Amino acid sequence: MITTSHNLNNDTLCKTVFFETFGCQMNKLDAELSLGLLQEDGYKIVDAVDEADVILFNTCSVRQHAEDKVYSHLGALKTLKKKRPEVIVGVLGCMAQKDGEAIFKRMPHVDLVCGTRMFSRLPELILNIRNHGSHVLAIDEDHIVNVKRAVAYRPNRYQAFVTVMRGCDNYCSYCIVPYVRGREISRTIADVKEEVQSLVSNGCKEITLLGQNINSYGKGLPGGVTLGDLLSELDDLAGLERIRFVTSHPADMSRDLIRTISRLGKVCEHLHMPAQSGSDQILARMRRGYSVSYYRDLISYARELIPHIMVASDFIVGFPGETDADFQETVRLMEEIRFQNCFIFKYSPRTGTKAAGLKDDVSDEIKRARNMKLLELQKGISLEENKKLIGRVVQVLAEGASKSDTNKLSGRTRQNHIVVFNGSLDFVGRLVNVLIHEATDLTLFGTLTR
Repeated sequence: MITTSHNLNNDTLCKTVFFETFGCQMNKLDAELSLGLLQEDGYKIVDAVDEADVILFNTCSVRQHAEDKVYSHLGALKTLKKKRPEVIVGVLGCMAQKDGEAIFKRMPHVDLVCGTRMFSRLPELILNIRNHGSHVLAIDEDHIVNVKRAVAYRPNRYQAFVTVMRGCDNYCSYCIVPYVRGREISRTIADVKEEVQSLVSNGCKEITLLGQNINSYGKGLPGGVTLGDLLSELDDLAGLERIRFVTSHPADMSRDLIRTISRLGKVCEHLHMPAQSGSDQILARMRRGYSVSYYRDLISYARELIPHIMVASDFIVGFPGETDADFQETVRLMEEIRFQNCFIFKYSPRTGTKAAGLKDDVSDEIKRARNMKLLELQKGISLEENKKLIGRVVQVLAEGASKSDTNKLSGRTRQNHIVVFNGSLDFVGRLVNVLIHEATDLTLFGTLTR
C-alpha cells in the first residue's frame, strides 16, 4: 500500500542523506542495503542533519524506550523543517510498520512512513515525495524484500551481515516482531551462496547470517532444507574464514544442528540463544515453547560436542506475574550456565501482542532492581570467565582501530570476545594470534604473537 497526500512545491533535487538506525542487526543490515540503494541513485551520506536534504530514521519497536527515542529525535526536527520545508523526513522499519498513519498525526512534519518490506523502494518513494507531495505511506505486508546487494557499500570490508530469512512464526506473547516483520520467508541456498561468494570476492572474511528465528531457516523451501544444510554449503566456500549466525530460538534449536556445527570448521563457537526467563511459569506465559530443563539440556549438549563454545542470552525482567521466586529461578539459571554476556531488559507492554492484555503488575521500581541485579551478576561472571583467558593465545580477526585507543587494533575471537591489541593497520582483515595479558568484563587485552 502506498498513499500520498499534500504537496511540496520545491524543484531542488535531494542528493544528501542523513541516516540513523535503531535496534537489531537486521535493522543495521536493512540500513546498509538502503544506503547502498541511495548511493547508487546518486545520494551522498552526511553525518549531520543540518547538512542533509533527506533525513531517515530506521526504527525499532521491540521496546517502548526505542520508540520514545525516535519520537524525541523527530520532535527535534520541527524547527529545521520550518526553516527548510524542502527537507524530507522519513521513518522506516518496525515502528513505521506498526504505527503507520499515526506517525503523521503525531508528527505532521514527517513526509515518509516506510514499512519493513518496502525499503527496497526508497529512491522511488523519495522521488515521489519530491515530485508529488509529502505524507507518503508505504506499507505492504505481502511485499517480498529482494534487494540486489551492492557489496561495496558496507561499513567493514572484511565482515558482512547476510539476511537468510525474514519474519517469525513463533508469536511469543511479549513480542511485536511477527506483527511488524511478517511471517517467515527463507531465501534459497543458491541465492544466499551467490551473495556470500560476491562478498568474499570483495574481500569479506567473516559473515553473520541473520534471521529473526534463524533455526527455522528452510521452512517453505522445497527438499526439507535446513540451516545445517546452508551452513554446510557455505563452509566449503574458498576465501571465507568465519561463519556466525543469530538469533537462535531454543524451541527451534535441534541437536542435529548442534552436531552439524561441531563438524564444520568455519562456523564459530558462539551461540546467541535467548532464554528470556529461568522460570517455567513465566516461560509458559511468554509462550516460548520450551522448559528450563530443555534449555539446560541444549546448552549441556552443545558444550559436550563443542567444548570451547560460548553462549550468550537475553532476559526480560518484570514480565506480568513474575514473582520473587520466579526471578530467583532466573538468577539460578544465570549462575549455572555462566553466559558469556546477556542483554537484559525491563518488560514493557507492546500494543497488539498477547501479553498486552495481561496486567502489568510488577512495579517499575522492582523491574529496575531486578534489572540491576542481573546486570551486576552477569558483569561478575563475564569478568571471571574472561580472566581465565589471561596467559592464553587466541585467534583474532583484526577489524580496525580500537575505539578506546586508536593507536591499537580491535577484533574478535571465534567465541566473540572483544580483543584490543598492539599492531598497525596493515593487520586489519587478517587472522592473527594474540597473547592475552589483561581482562575486564567486556574486553580482553593482549599482544601479537607469531
